[in-house]
Formats: sequence, C-alpha cells, structure tokens
Amino acid sequence: MALAAKTRDQLALAFTMLFPVCMAWLYFVALATEQAQANTAVQIAFAVGKLAQGLFPALYVWWFERERLVVLRPTVKGLALGAGFGLLVGVAIVGLYFLWFKTSPLLGNAPRKILHKLQESGMDSPGAYLSMSVFYCAVHSLFEEYYWRWFVFGTMRRHMPVAVANVLSSLGFTLHHVVILGVFFPGRFWTLALPFSLGVAVGGAVWAWVYHRSGSLYAAWLSHALIDAALMTVGYDMVAPYFHPVLFDGIPTMVD
Repeated sequence: MALAAKTRDQLALAFTMLFPVCMAWLYFVALATEQAQANTAVQIAFAVGKLAQGLFPALYVWWFERERLVVLRPTVKGLALGAGFGLLVGVAIVGLYFLWFKTSPLLGNAPRKILHKLQESGMDSPGAYLSMSVFYCAVHSLFEEYYWRWFVFGTMRRHMPVAVANVLSSLGFTLHHVVILGVFFPGRFWTLALPFSLGVAVGGAVWAWVYHRSGSLYAAWLSHALIDAALMTVGYDMVAPYFHPVLFDGIPTMVD
C-alpha cells in the first residue's frame, strides 16, 4: 500500500512539475501572434490552464490525503521573515532597474515584448495594468505558493530529505519562467533569461524554507506578494511610454 501511495505521489508530482511549463509554452509561443490586439485563444488557454492547475492539487489531496486540508495561523516570526526577504529583494529589483537596467541596451525589445503580451491579454491600458498587478500580487502569488510550496514541496518532503525537496521543487518552479523570460529577452538567454530564471529558483527555495520553518503559507505569500509588487512596478515603467506617449515625446522605437 505504501509503495502504491508513493508511486501515486510521484505521478502527481511529475504532472504538477511539467504542466505549468507546457502551458507557458502554449500561452507565450504556440498561440502567440504578431497582432497587437487581444488574443482570444491565449485568453481561453490561460483561463482553462489556470483552472486545471488550481484544481488538481486540491482534488488530489481531498481524495487521497484529506488530513492535509488544515489552515494554520501565521506567526509573527514567520511573517517578519517573509516580509524581510520580500522587501530586501523588492528594493534590490527596483533599485537595479532604475540605476542600471533602465538605460542599459541589455533590455533590448523587452518593453515591446511585454506590451505585446499585455495587448494579447487585453491588459494594455493603465487601469487594466493596475487591476492585473493587484490580482498578481494579492491572488496569484497565493496561488503559486499553494501550488508550489504547499503541494509540490509539501508532497516531496514526505518522500525525500527536505533540502532535496526544496531544490527539486524550486527548479520545477523556475521552469515556466525560463519560457517566459526567453520570450521577453530573445537572443539574451545566457545573459538575462537564464540568470533571472536562476534568481526565481533561489526565491522559490527561500519561500519553501520559510514555509517549512513557519508551518504556514502566510509568510511565503507575503514575501512573494512584495516581490511581485516590485516586478509590476518595473513592468509599468517599461511600458509607460506606450501608455502615455505624450509624456514621453512619442512612442519609442524598437531597439535591436
């Protein structure tokens, strides 16, 4: 019986580790077009994919391990740990962007790539971007912590040492970011996409450690939300010239 349960968990983990990267490839590569307008296929695939991704862990645990469905209260120590890491990384992201990356040729056409993805998603206005940012910081960050830390890492640590589960779950967490960053930074895989993806893996490892130490998702969620807020701030600054061309003396040209 134990062997069957372990095999079942392994199959579930294989699915949950690979599903997000496959869906990211579908959103960002397979269904992407060059048209600067809403892409219904991308929007439908995103909605269906996120629904399936969100339901699978809950249904799996409900069916096989219902005892895991408990909500633990946050601790002050855990929240302080999560907030500290989130603020530290968030300030570093914003600071590095405004002090270096904003004027660096490394970004290339990244602002145009980001704008195009916003157009495909129907989020290419300041109000829509703000709404999307609130959603990603407040809701999607919790969704990813529930998926990657509570289910993937939480299931892995039952079958292997915590350190190994941390590394493997964090590498799985970064896979779909490799696809996304590869699209945003074409031709700069080694200089930008891969280093940024490794940074995501490090963040995932810290969140898994925070989750393991605190015993609840609140601390990791808070940390994740703060870092997402920093990324959304940088993203807005990158596309602001397209949102407000009058303030920036016209829409900027593409950079090779």
